[in-house]
Amino acid sequence: MSSPLSAPVTAISGIGEANEKKFNKLDIFTLWDLLTYYPVRLEDRRTVKKIADLTVGETVCITAAVFTPVNGRVSGGLTVYRATLRDESGFLPVTFFNNKYIKNMLIQGREYTFYGKVTAAMGRPELVSPEFEPVGREQFTKAVTPVYAATAGLPQRAIRKAVLGALELTKEILPETLPVRIREEHRLCGLAFALNNIHFPTDMESAQLARRRLVFEEFFILQTALRGQKLLGRKGSAFRCADTDISPLTALLPYELTGAQKRVVAEAAADMSGPYPMNRLIQGDVGCGKTMIAAAAMYIAVKNGFQAAMMAPTEILAAQHFSELGPLFERLGIHARLITGSLTKKRKSELTAALENNDIDILFGTHALIEDSVIFPRLALAVTDEQHRFGVRQRTRLAEKGEGCHILAMTATPIPRSLALIMYGDMDVSIVDELPPGRQKIDTFCVGENMRKRINAFIGREVAAGHQAYIVCPAIDENPATELKAAASYSERLRAALPGVSVGLLHGRMRAAEKDAVMDSFAKNEISVLVSTTVIEVGVNVPNATMMIVENAERFGLSQLHQLRGRVGRGKAKSYCVLFAQNTDEQTLERMKIMVDSGDGLKIAEKDLALRGPGEFFGSRQHGLPELRIASLADDIELLKESGEAAEKLLRDDPHLEKKENFYLKRRIDEFFRDKKEFMG
Repeated sequence: MSSPLSAPVTAISGIGEANEKKFNKLDIFTLWDLLTYYPVRLEDRRTVKKIADLTVGETVCITAAVFTPVNGRVSGGLTVYRATLRDESGFLPVTFFNNKYIKNMLIQGREYTFYGKVTAAMGRPELVSPEFEPVGREQFTKAVTPVYAATAGLPQRAIRKAVLGALELTKEILPETLPVRIREEHRLCGLAFALNNIHFPTDMESAQLARRRLVFEEFFILQTALRGQKLLGRKGSAFRCADTDISPLTALLPYELTGAQKRVVAEAAADMSGPYPMNRLIQGDVGCGKTMIAAAAMYIAVKNGFQAAMMAPTEILAAQHFSELGPLFERLGIHARLITGSLTKKRKSELTAALENNDIDILFGTHALIEDSVIFPRLALAVTDEQHRFGVRQRTRLAEKGEGCHILAMTATPIPRSLALIMYGDMDVSIVDELPPGRQKIDTFCVGENMRKRINAFIGREVAAGHQAYIVCPAIDENPATELKAAASYSERLRAALPGVSVGLLHGRMRAAEKDAVMDSFAKNEISVLVSTTVIEVGVNVPNATMMIVENAERFGLSQLHQLRGRVGRGKAKSYCVLFAQNTDEQTLERMKIMVDSGDGLKIAEKDLALRGPGEFFGSRQHGLPELRIASLADDIELLKESGEAAEKLLRDDPHLEKKENFYLKRRIDEFFRDKKEFMG
């Protein structure tokens, strides 16, 4: 923002160095930070009740005089201060704890307005630690009052006074971010009105108008920033792929591509033959055939004389892509190799030298692909798998190894449309909405510990029939503090419970070679039951596996559970998913019921977003997802769409935001990219 808005919070009278540090703990450093530190809720304190009309349990405002002086006594290690309040209808006790200043703050005979919860003491109503202000000098009582997320040593009153101070200091200098035309078309109030009324509204209607403006603006700036990047990225490509015939590749496949696969391949081929670099996301449920779409795009790049790279978030997944597609490409005379962080320095040097000498056409790998030592002379296509695990900047770093390089990203994680607009606003999106023939419905059950023996017996029967099972635990080692099922000890107990059954163990702390050996044994059916952490969440393909058992299922996001479930059901045999839930509260049961009832990844994702919010959508905080200060992806979907359409329209008219009316908008967007380094990778 302009320099006055960037002034530190100490510019406000009464905020010294000690309180500045407390505000800093809330990520409040400047006046603008204070203005956009929105309340978590508003309390309507305008109705004042008489003492005689109070009901235990309600939170109320009353105006009363201090009838008796404040007296203190020590009780149970606390200093308890009590007084009696009086209005024309009756008397009411009031109690405070460990507040040595209260005697000087509440003066006998004077009138105050109190706000607090009515509790019961000895069968009679009383107020405990209410807020209060002298009559005639009310600021935060008899008003619609903000309640903020606070920190130790920084009470609500201090935050409110600071925000009031920031509003006063900035009232003449607030720049209007949104152009007049946008505000008029979308019936939005001005920024000054919005900031005043989101914090201290005159009434609830004003608060709603303020929130609508600020939600729209937050979405609008985010989407204008991302869509602007998308437009600016459309510079002439040095890698136009004229030959897009993939029939030599598909002729080697033992099956025909689905209609959805053919459609998305055609979309990618059109992008790659056009004047601009492709920037496309392929979204589709587990098992829909996204990898073969990527293979087709890589084939097109190599067929036109260029190189391609495919980056996966884990070594297991990168190795699987290489083992699945490498031999196929070799049959077509295309040289593919694999690079990962666990390779020896000598082997890496050999690979990078071969790559630079044009002896490698396609390089599969992990983050090792974006190391400075990896140089592509003619990289035309960069593919990222499970791309939600990479930030925007991270996924483009690979593409920057080839000027004008095409980008193709893939994800099996079902993303609600609202979240996709934010996360992938800079990309074109292709949906693979068709599964290959023969994929069966996976029967899903949610059970408790009382079903343990029956489920173990079920595993035994499946193994006896020649099938295999996954068991996923949320932890590697046991921790008495959490009581989570741990993969290491679980595998030992299972070997004892299922004598004669081969049980394997896989987790993230194992060396890459160990993990590869275990997965190879499981793929060959040398291991019948694989006990694992979520390292098998993405990509692992074992068609013979028919059971997925998830321990402490309530600890996982629904989309993550859906992905785990997608590890089975890949062969011809009937498959099952069993969710063990230790916590059986109402929300857990509601979430597990969604999994039992639905196999639709997008529907599950929408429910997951509504129940848990975007911050925890992926089980841990989404890499790079910018934090929204006021908008809600679950509740504000209509404003998200409306602001997106407005952003699209504005960028068509002024793609570089060069017009005078867009000056302050451009400044905010520049700050967005400067402040969102994690989001940009």
